[in-house]
Amino acid sequence: MRTAVLVRTESTDEGTFGLIAFGGERTYSLELPWRDNARGLSCIPPGAYRAVPTSHRRLGRVVAVLDVPGRSGILIHSANLAGDVKRRWDSQLQGCIAPCERIGRLRNRVGEWQRAGLVSRPALSRLLAWADDRPFTIDVETLT
Repeated sequence: MRTAVLVRTESTDEGTFGLIAFGGERTYSLELPWRDNARGLSCIPPGAYRAVPTSHRRLGRVVAVLDVPGRSGILIHSANLAGDVKRRWDSQLQGCIAPCERIGRLRNRVGEWQRAGLVSRPALSRLLAWADDRPFTIDVETLT
């Protein structure tokens, strides 16, 4: 089975940022900050997970990330913001992973500039094209 590798490089209250490498390509990644694997508030724990391209009624083509300990409904889908909502940052993720072409800043709902993943839909399209509707492994790692 083919493998994509997500390496987390930085985590703050504004989000967790990293890189996803797959088939000789790479995208940046965006996730929630680590909050002890709390549902809807935290990125998922490091580990190797089965990933299956699928259709979602609201999000369209996505990748389901399966067998995450203590979690369900984890997807790889497009998004731009993934901050800690308890600390006034915006988030479009609830534990999922968003690929993006670059990292920058967007103005959030309270008018503050927040670190963000930019150009997410094309990055997701590249990952889906590589997956070619076949399951793969996503290996999530954190740099220390």
